Amino acid sequence: MTVLPDDGLSLAAEFPDATHEQWQRLVEGVLRKSGKEVSGAAAEDALSTTLEDGLRARPLYTADDSAPDPGLPGFAPFVRGGRPEGNTLGGWDVRQQHTAADGAAVLADLENGVTSLWLVAGADGIPVSSLDRVLDGVHLDLAPVVLDAGREVEPAARELLRLYQERGVAKEAARGNLGADPLGHEARTGDAGFDFAPVAALAGLCTEEYPGLRALTVDALPYHEAGGSAAQELGSSLATGVAYLRELTEAGLTVQQAAAQLEFRYAATADQFLTIAKLRAARRLWARVTEVCGAPGGQVQHAVTSPVMMSRRDPWVNMLRTTVATLAAGVGGADAVTVLPFDHALGLPDAFARRIARNTSTILVEESHLSRVIDPAGGSWYVERLTDELAHAGWEFFQWIEREGGQATALRSGRLGQDLARTWEARSVKLAKRREPVTGVSEFPNLAERLVERAPAPVPPSGGLPRVRRDEAFEALRARSDAHLAATGYRPRIFLAALGPAAAHTARLTFASNLFQAGGIEPVTEGAFEDSGATEVCLCSSDTLYEERAAEVAGELKATGAGHVFLAGRPGQYPDVDAYVFAGCDAVAVLSATLDRMGVS
Repeated sequence: MTVLPDDGLSLAAEFPDATHEQWQRLVEGVLRKSGKEVSGAAAEDALSTTLEDGLRARPLYTADDSAPDPGLPGFAPFVRGGRPEGNTLGGWDVRQQHTAADGAAVLADLENGVTSLWLVAGADGIPVSSLDRVLDGVHLDLAPVVLDAGREVEPAARELLRLYQERGVAKEAARGNLGADPLGHEARTGDAGFDFAPVAALAGLCTEEYPGLRALTVDALPYHEAGGSAAQELGSSLATGVAYLRELTEAGLTVQQAAAQLEFRYAATADQFLTIAKLRAARRLWARVTEVCGAPGGQVQHAVTSPVMMSRRDPWVNMLRTTVATLAAGVGGADAVTVLPFDHALGLPDAFARRIARNTSTILVEESHLSRVIDPAGGSWYVERLTDELAHAGWEFFQWIEREGGQATALRSGRLGQDLARTWEARSVKLAKRREPVTGVSEFPNLAERLVERAPAPVPPSGGLPRVRRDEAFEALRARSDAHLAATGYRPRIFLAALGPAAAHTARLTFASNLFQAGGIEPVTEGAFEDSGATEVCLCSSDTLYEERAAEVAGELKATGAGHVFLAGRPGQYPDVDAYVFAGCDAVAVLSATLDRMGVS
């Protein structure tokens, strides 16, 4: 009889260690059952997932998947965090965005968990003259303020500094960021006439008199929102940061002083591992830049849940997306996190949406204890390898921008925008084919949902790089269906003809129903085709029953008035079947053509 050791933890001691080769052989067996005859590394590759930027996520990572030493938290290269203590002393800074002059909403946020304010000011948000009213009742020595005023950065900054002086806030107690970002503004608007001299003056003033204030933001969101990949976002932020270092040092600041004036803003998406790796890689890359410049230091990061991933249909699902993104931002080591309200894409968020947004961080910090561990992802073979690979891809894109002449030149020549557009075009194909599903939009849509309405938000700046959304192609289809419903009282319909018993047709019936609803087309499954009010039909069954009955049933449906017959399954040779729908087909093209035939404009 074997006696367990006192610690009771060696339960697997009598079992031999499994090897990588044994695992590969098991994978080969599984793939062989699915008809794929591959072996060795090829078997592993068959289970790998292709990511953007030429990266691949493999199904298994081991200690043999080497990555450079990430160092210790708070020390170069800062992969494991910008501070030795991480966020353990109280969690990350919960930073809420406000675009409207609503002082009551600002106070409600601060009284219920928000720790800093992100105010979009100027022509695209809160009027500069209203900052005093919006910040009425706010303890400016306790609540950091981050401005985002575009071209109006100087008057907005001067107004905030005036409020500090007027309300008796000591200069050393002022915290936040004045938000100057000339290149970010240019990326948004195409306006290249931003004079950097006032920005340099603000940076000098902060350096000399306001040690807790920064003057500049390096905002990578314009590149993310234009459809850029994680590496393109990283490379663009590095190129922008380097451009600002050059400008500030030419204005008389030291490299160390100039770097201390920068805060970096990145998107956090529902791809949690990619977000974690991106934030860790960003700190490593910036540490390399500052090291080369002779003033090694870390990077202050502000993570914002991705506007690109926010859907307009079934917006409640956005709560889940932002929760995953916030978790990733916290694990990735962001210093501040902004959770966009679930109704962000619909207009001004209401009080409930703002409450859920701020409570997302509170739950992760206070109830899930996410901030109690420094660098929770540290040591994960997958995360460390992905961080390294993404760092190299981001650095390569940064070098490409520098070869183009720098961030400003790459923007003005249009080459940066073209590169981002190519990335989005490739991703759009995946979205259209539902290889990248959007829950509630391209997958599991709810045609009966009542659209959420919100007051219009200030129109964001435009004229530069585009703003894209994952839901945009399907949203256009749903909008056509809505217009048809408003004009006729009913949605366009398609009859789903189920052949055989439920066991034979249920899977493909469910697939077809889900597919057509994603385009706003109502599936009819009861009764006969003649009574359905539909002009098109989709056959749903098993391959075996298709061989026996598809041609006959399709012919009968055509004879009774069906204008177009689909078959749910891989393309075959069936008379009177006009088209096939299957997993991986171009759903957007299929649905758009279907609405065209139905006369739904």
